[in-house]
Amino acid sequence: MVLYLHFYNMKFNNPIYENEELTYQDVFLFQNYFDGYSRSEVNIQPKHNFWTQIPIVSSNMNAVTWRRMAETIARYWWLGVLPQDMNINTLQEIIEKIRSASVKYGNPITVKPNNTIRDALWIIHKRSYNRVIMVNDNNEPIWIFSENDMKNLDQFTLLENLTTKKPITAKDWISNKDAYNLMDENWISALPIVNNNGKLIGILTKKDCIRHEMYKPTLDKKWRLNVAVAVWIHWFDKIKLLYDMWINIFVLDTAHGYQRRMIESIKKFRETFWDKPIVIAGNVITPEATKDLIEAWANGVKVWVWPGAMCTTRMQTWVWRPQFTAVYKCALEARKLWGFVWADWWVKEPRDVALALAAGANHVMLWTTFAGTYESTWDIKYDEDGLMYKENYWMASKKAVELRSNKLDNFEIEKRWMYREWISKSKIYLREWLEWVWDIIDTFTTGIRSSMSYVWAKDLEEFYEKAVIWVQTNAGFMEWTPHGKIRK
Repeated sequence: MVLYLHFYNMKFNNPIYENEELTYQDVFLFQNYFDGYSRSEVNIQPKHNFWTQIPIVSSNMNAVTWRRMAETIARYWWLGVLPQDMNINTLQEIIEKIRSASVKYGNPITVKPNNTIRDALWIIHKRSYNRVIMVNDNNEPIWIFSENDMKNLDQFTLLENLTTKKPITAKDWISNKDAYNLMDENWISALPIVNNNGKLIGILTKKDCIRHEMYKPTLDKKWRLNVAVAVWIHWFDKIKLLYDMWINIFVLDTAHGYQRRMIESIKKFRETFWDKPIVIAGNVITPEATKDLIEAWANGVKVWVWPGAMCTTRMQTWVWRPQFTAVYKCALEARKLWGFVWADWWVKEPRDVALALAAGANHVMLWTTFAGTYESTWDIKYDEDGLMYKENYWMASKKAVELRSNKLDNFEIEKRWMYREWISKSKIYLREWLEWVWDIIDTFTTGIRSSMSYVWAKDLEEFYEKAVIWVQTNAGFMEWTPHGKIRK
């Protein structure tokens, strides 16, 4: 028997809009009396938090969340979801590397003295520190280079020819404040971290020192960086292997989540593992679908169908729903059943996150915003103007079908191409001040807190209860958005 609960929830200023189909751009929040001192007073931890403190997760897309992304955001209270396309060997390797990573210090990019400038420049953007550290055969740091140190020099110059003196380092027990002051006093912005034997174990920036005072890592029960994994609904053997690897958060993912096989998979999951792991199932857009998946004992559902610039499914099928209304309606139903929803997709700005949370979402998934960062999956590329971008592609695109079908013969691959969506990939430019994941963390959490302070909600549940939604015209939306020229 399922227990239904009553909740106070977000309201529309005019009840006539209760059953309108609305996007995030159609609505806005109205201000309320503020009885606090600072937006830092508000608590943005989700109600169903599973060891996270911030209501945002990274999307389980191949172009977004692999090791770098999952590891980085886990250090700052968020959670990464690895894609369902990964084979079990790749997953095992990535999961073990994430779990063995430092919960505080970033993984440094290293080179040897006999490497060239070209070697260093090739890998420097694999991480967001814009630094490479030269180490000897004992993994002891010899020097640290920035991109500027190598600018305008012959790319085949050996790195050992650029060294001047041994770099300033710090031991792994140094406090955040002491590390910051050490960098400040020596006019440096990145600090190699070594153990008691002088071996390199990490890297720290001045901003890291500040963020570590504000954010804590998302850890599993063994105090390691945590990660979630998405799985296709028909790959149950893979779920068993992941469960044996101590994965405790699963996303059962398929484009049309309201189907018999999804419900059967959830039930089979519970019969096998009972209530120990957390299961989020999707994707859905209706209260009926939400109810059926949660009654099958999913903990929550992922809400969204097809409002994407890179996906043509909506134009081919005309099956979709404006995302704000989808989240609002599904969250109402999920909360009756003590479940929750994740608002997936069409979230590009902090305002979209605030509206999704006001509509009742427990977490919000980011895709394109994270795709345009140093930490996302693919390598940096440059356009004809020298601007940095990364390739992004849809999970039903030709490229995605090729990647997940590369072990099949050409005949079977050709058959699968018949079901692809036609827009394969696009360029996602790295935006100034948002090219690093931690910059997005700062920007989005600040936006959420500010929005909650305008409504005067001390936590996300109160935000959901107090939020009053108003509907606006297209002219109203344009009036609110920046009008200046935006760089790619």
